[in-house]
Amino acid sequence: MFRVGQGFDVHAFEEGRPLIIGGITIPHEKGLVGHSDADVLLHTVTDAALGAIGEGDIGRHFPDTDPEWKDADSAKLLEYIWKIVEDKGYVLGNVDCTIMAQRPKMAPYIEQMRNRIATLLNADASQVNVKATTTERLGFTGREEGIASMATILLIKK
Repeated sequence: MFRVGQGFDVHAFEEGRPLIIGGITIPHEKGLVGHSDADVLLHTVTDAALGAIGEGDIGRHFPDTDPEWKDADSAKLLEYIWKIVEDKGYVLGNVDCTIMAQRPKMAPYIEQMRNRIATLLNADASQVNVKATTTERLGFTGREEGIASMATILLIKK
């Protein structure tokens, strides 16, 4: 049995915060605003996994009104959700992700992101694809106001 899920997330830039994407800290003058560490890429992977198993979204499991999740490591959130996925009897088929950001350039960090996501999903890096686009200076990402991300995941019943 196969299950497919998709995720989408957006976070605005803010000075004074680290920029964490795909579990990797990226040097940049601004980070992303969020209740957690605002890792836009891991949030989309988490939402995609939740969608595939019909378990709502990241906000349902980790509400931004709960102080327990303030500044939470998004990798820990994904690990928690991935345990639910595995407990339901699923493994990763593959996950395909896109980051939308004018700056900073993501290319130097893509392989690290792939490897980190694969580790979090108990999978091989060949099952994880991460790509980036600048959106050609259009929209809020093009104006460098924030970063968006989307992911599609395929789960396979063991």
